[in-house]
Amino acid sequence: MHDRTIAGVVAAVPTPIGPSGEPDTERFVAHCLWALENGCDALNVLGTTGEANSLSTRQRQIVMKAAVGQLDGDKLMVGTGSPAIETTVNLTRLAHELGFRAALVLPPFYYKPISDDGLFAWFSYLLEATAETPIGIYLYNFPQLTGIRFSPELARRLIKSYPARIRGAKDSSGDLEYAAALAKIAGFEVFPSNESALSQADSDGFAGCISATVNIEPGRSAELWRDQQNPVILQNVRALRETISSQPLIPSVKYLVGRRSSDPVWERLVPPHLPLQEEQKQALISSGLFSG
Repeated sequence: MHDRTIAGVVAAVPTPIGPSGEPDTERFVAHCLWALENGCDALNVLGTTGEANSLSTRQRQIVMKAAVGQLDGDKLMVGTGSPAIETTVNLTRLAHELGFRAALVLPPFYYKPISDDGLFAWFSYLLEATAETPIGIYLYNFPQLTGIRFSPELARRLIKSYPARIRGAKDSSGDLEYAAALAKIAGFEVFPSNESALSQADSDGFAGCISATVNIEPGRSAELWRDQQNPVILQNVRALRETISSQPLIPSVKYLVGRRSSDPVWERLVPPHLPLQEEQKQALISSGLFSG
């Protein structure tokens, strides 16, 4: 078993987009610093919330270099997954070279169905091709978008074969029974995507959470991580999560980050995402749950 490298409240941070369609690294770093100063233990860069799969490889590299240029790499996990294995290899190598603590890797999600043997072969290729840049790897389980679910059997096979590299998983399925089953695998760290699951972290063995909605009020999730049995804190965290999720998630997160920072540039998204309509914004604000 390896020591836990990342734990606690992890924000899946959004990527601000400038007028030219390029990532706005100044705003990106400013928000990351704010999140770390206000309750986050670590950050997940270029995940789903970061619109990574809508960005080119060049644009992803720009964001990666900006992150480690001004932030503590030990507190950073970065999404490096792509259906193209060589793109994944190259981004994963770069993540190690730049100093990221870990890489979060989607499965190759275009060709389906994929057997566990096929997934094992794909990840084996990635791990062996990056053996000289041995960054830790977390599996990204998001079957609603990828159409692929990592089986516990595959997770066991991977960590048994590559114990020094396979660290665990981010689970965005919303199935906490499944996440708890993964967490029972020795040495396998599991991060549900809903911060409400922090209330079950000690009992179910979760390493923390990696969540988009943590970007808005990270201090509340930090309180729940410290005091998991407090029903008032849990109710507060759950209400905030449910309110943000009641509208399109990524546009909502970016709108609320922009509202906190009084910066409407944050509302810009990469198509096919669209900004919130006024009535959707009002549905969020009328809840009274958000400071700022």
